[in-house]
Amino acid sequence: MISISHNAGFFSCCSVKLTKIVDFINSNKKLPDKVDSHNLFGLYKYNKNNDVTFDYFENYNNITNDYIKHPINYHWNYQFISYNNLDYKCVTPLIKKYFSPSVRINEIINNIENKYNIIYENTVAVYYRGTDKKKETKLSSFDEFYRQIMEIINMNKNIKILIQTDTSKFIDYINDKKLKNIFIINENKTSYNDIGIHCEQSIYTNYYDMFNFLSTVLIISKCKYIICSSGNCSIWMMFYRGNAKNTIQYCNGVWFNTIC
Repeated sequence: MISISHNAGFFSCCSVKLTKIVDFINSNKKLPDKVDSHNLFGLYKYNKNNDVTFDYFENYNNITNDYIKHPINYHWNYQFISYNNLDYKCVTPLIKKYFSPSVRINEIINNIENKYNIIYENTVAVYYRGTDKKKETKLSSFDEFYRQIMEIINMNKNIKILIQTDTSKFIDYINDKKLKNIFIINENKTSYNDIGIHCEQSIYTNYYDMFNFLSTVLIISKCKYIICSSGNCSIWMMFYRGNAKNTIQYCNGVWFNTIC
């Protein structure tokens, strides 16, 4: 058995949990018998004694084991490397085993897809992580993100543009550009502050908001193109995607482009 303790943002908790699972497998050459997550997601559970893991993710005991390959190359701080260099071959089976979406998450995904008429093969998802992330890494300017969006538009004038951000100022900036075919999943919140949305709200509110945001991350992972900043949310978009194809990633002053 392994027990994980971490109290930070939702996907930060996921990254630490994945690291602990990887460390166990690399050391023991097998899956752990049990993964105890009671001490995770403290910002998202209004009863500290609850384990909310299976509210968001399918119980790993219900998922048939894929062949687990090892050694596995992953650590939680890989959020700040080029995502094209991630060990998808070995990590992806663990994502399926321990982080597959719950029934409720899949229902929300279906509702959002229908509400916004999302056609994945004709959508570029743009994820700009701002607010408190500047404490951890250099953030791109809005202008740089806009230039990357225009590169995609120049390839396909009719492509739909999904904008996802925690930063209200980025929404204002994009709206001022008067681009066509833009849509925003309004179920998610933005902020003009720089302390992080999950730190502004109550744990009760965070718990419910995360259903929409996790669903959105999964939706973004399926889009034709992704333009993203670097961080735990972005790397989990790649893990659910299973690769970094057709992505443009900003990381510490450098753009990594895998669009052919």
